Amino acid sequence: MKTPKLLPWYAHKAGVSIERAETLWRKAVREATEETGWVGNAEYWGAAMDHFARLLENERSTLCTPQVVPFVRSQSRMWRLPLLAMEDLFVAFQESWQRRLRTPQKTA
Repeated sequence: MKTPKLLPWYAHKAGVSIERAETLWRKAVREATEETGWVGNAEYWGAAMDHFARLLENERSTLCTPQVVPFVRSQSRMWRLPLLAMEDLFVAFQESWQRRLRTPQKTA
């Protein structure tokens, strides 16, 4: 049976090998055949994709790969905080300075 053309994309997205994704696809097709009793109609392909997505999600949850991206993003935000605060301070200082230059000074 042919696999979906997007199978490598699904595999990469779930973090599994293409070979493992092909095995999961075959299992999803068997489950869809048992569930629907038909092969080739829209209900069958929808069930196959639902089973495949569930199997990929289960496979992804069993992998012990560390999720580094959220950590790096939070560190990036933390490094930018002082720069953002300084930028806000300079904007406030500039607005204050511009206000002061626009108002006429009273002489005593």
